[in-house]
Amino acid sequence: MSDFPPYPSGLRLAGRRVLVVGGGHVAQRRVPQLIAVGADVHVVSPDVTMAIEGLVGSDEITWHQRPFADTDLEGAWYVIAVTDDREVNDHVSALCEAHRIFCVRSDDATLGTAWTPAVGREAGITIAVVGNRDPRRSVAVRDEILAGLRDGTIAAPHHREGLPERTPGVTLVGGGPGDPELISIAGRKALMAADVVVADRLAPRELLGDLPSDVELIDVSKLPRGRSAQQEEINRVIVERALAGKRVVRFKGGDNFVFGRGYEEILACREAGVPVTVIPGLTSPVAVPAIAGIPVTHRGITHEFSVVSGHLPPGHPESLVNYDALGKMQGTVVVMMGVENAPKIAEALIAGGRAATLPVAVICDGTMPTQRTVLATLATLGTRLQEESVKPPAIIVIGEVVAIAHPDAY
Repeated sequence: MSDFPPYPSGLRLAGRRVLVVGGGHVAQRRVPQLIAVGADVHVVSPDVTMAIEGLVGSDEITWHQRPFADTDLEGAWYVIAVTDDREVNDHVSALCEAHRIFCVRSDDATLGTAWTPAVGREAGITIAVVGNRDPRRSVAVRDEILAGLRDGTIAAPHHREGLPERTPGVTLVGGGPGDPELISIAGRKALMAADVVVADRLAPRELLGDLPSDVELIDVSKLPRGRSAQQEEINRVIVERALAGKRVVRFKGGDNFVFGRGYEEILACREAGVPVTVIPGLTSPVAVPAIAGIPVTHRGITHEFSVVSGHLPPGHPESLVNYDALGKMQGTVVVMMGVENAPKIAEALIAGGRAATLPVAVICDGTMPTQRTVLATLATLGTRLQEESVKPPAIIVIGEVVAIAHPDAY
């Protein structure tokens, strides 16, 4: 049967149970794509990566923390076997065959009944390319089609440069605030040309599923109050892989230099003699409010805005934020990483001179399908966060610009 080409079909998995057996890096690539099409995703594995753990914590998937059981197939429409144990994958695919459930195999595609294509979407069109044993060719063909759709020249004779030359080094890529469509063209090209991708939890996760299968994916997610990869270890990994002759992409959410510690990575590369370049990303404190319809500046309202890290509370001996000065200013204050300390930040701003009635907007999961905006004032911010069960990631916008965007609320 392997001599026959696959029959292409578009699966509508919204609301339907999809089973992923295994919780490693291959699962980490596939799960976000399943979430994006609305599937009811269930992961069965004793352990999962930090990124998958983050999806569990945000209630986007269900994790069964144990080995696979035959009864897990009940109600499943589609199964992906991605464990590193061939016997388990053999057992899962055999059961799927018996139950007439299509199954994808990560270890040996020829033994599965379905293959995962290189997928892209543009203007309501879904492109899926299956290149059999050549995943990089599938990705390259898909990207060429998408580029043609975007610039309107898909049917015209033209010549394009291929993927960037694969020279060793490190490229810092800012992925933008979360929506995979908001990464720059240069950033996406660098990502697809990488030998190694070092990604954190806030990088656009769906793009990881587009990587060719031979790309090494290193998960350095930093979960709130959870497992953490220390910056020194991240520096060591990117330098080590680059010195081994690999093209390394350090893939982050937002922009690398806005509370992203990107320059620490540049210094580590320079000290080791590793070539390093930077591809900036849309920075979340500006892009997320914009997507939510809130300007950080507005003519006649504010002539400045300040971006503040709220990971430390006011008064903390290591905090470098002058809340007294912010209280005396009139401009917009945008707080990142500040959900936990938001009530104390509000108190400090009021003590510094800001009005207790000053409008506040908390934008949760900015640019993602679950994005929502919680409105408050400085006086009610703590209460509103509890009422709405707000969890990170969230951008907090403080200032009269919020009332400009939501005049009926103030």
